[in-house]
This record gives sequence, structure tokens and C-alpha cells, in this order.
Amino acid sequence: MMELNTTVTNIDKIVAARRTVKPTSMNGRKIADETIQHLLQMADWAPTHGHTEPWYFIVYSGDKTQQFCADHADLYKQFTPADKYISGNYEKLKNQGNLASHVIAICMKRGNNPKVPVTEEIAAVSCAVQNMWLGATAHNLAAYWGSGGMTYHFAMQDYLGLGDEDQVLGFFYLGYTDEPVQPGRRLKPLGDKVKWM
Repeated sequence: MMELNTTVTNIDKIVAARRTVKPTSMNGRKIADETIQHLLQMADWAPTHGHTEPWYFIVYSGDKTQQFCADHADLYKQFTPADKYISGNYEKLKNQGNLASHVIAICMKRGNNPKVPVTEEIAAVSCAVQNMWLGATAHNLAAYWGSGGMTYHFAMQDYLGLGDEDQVLGFFYLGYTDEPVQPGRRLKPLGDKVKWM
């Protein structure tokens, strides 16, 4: 029983310590690919309706991290109408991964069971990302799930080689940071978000 209590306490600490750390707060130090592989293995244990396992990750590391960011910025420039184009957004996308170790494209590849709603496939991928994020927290890594830029544009879907029914859900930036962990906060009390019957 003591072992269970220790395990639960450790899980509680990791869940409560998970934070969003923007890529600009990362320090450029590289994460071992073996550590990233471990996080992906954790992601692979997410719950999945009908065993469709819809998560699909494209991992950019080394020079490919900056290449992806440059390509993302170029897609923004190419597909954004002139009246909506903001040069600052282009620069942000281009440089967003400068201090990150890895960038992982988070994708939902639609399973072949049409009875499973798309919403549940997206939820499964989100659970997989949470597993990765908790693993990153346990490894003292900085992590950020971004969904800006061209995330939801068909051009990004094509760039990543996805099918028509697949979706890009964002990009997971991973690295290290020298900044202290910020205290956690919730704006609404739990009682406002739960109704017991």
C-alpha cells in the first residue's frame, strides 16, 4: 500500500508541475534523441477508441528544426493575403524554434473505423500529447504546444503529407530552460467546474 501511495504522490507532483514554456524561453541545449523516443513511447499509450491509434508525429531535430520553422514562415508568406500579412508574424514563425531542441508536428491520422467520431480521434491525440508533456516534465524539459501560424491551413496539411481526413493539431516545441518554474494557477475554482449528483 505504501508503494501505491508513493506512486500516486509522484504522479500528483508531475501533473501539478506541468507548465507551458514558450520556445523563446528555451536555452538552445539539445535533448538526446533517446529521451524524445521515450516521450513518444509514453504518447503511444494514450487511450484510443476502437484501437484506431490516430496520433501521428513528425519529429524535427538538429538542422531540420530550423528548416521546419523557415518552411512554416514561407508557407505563411505564400498563402496569407497581402492585406492580412504581418511581417512580425513571419519573423516569429521563422525564429520560433531557434532555441528549441526538437519540434514535433502533432497530427491526427483518421482511423479506418468510420463509427469512431472525429472528435474522439482528436481527443485521443490530445491524450497522447499530455502523456508526452507529463514525461517531459518528469525529465525536467521545457515544452510548448503551439497552434499558430499555418497550423490549420490546408497548405500545412499538404506540407506534412497528410490525407484529406487527417488534421494538424499543432506543434510541440521541446528544449531546456534556465528560467525558474513558474507557480501554477487556475482562474476558476474547481467547484465552479464540477457538479456532483
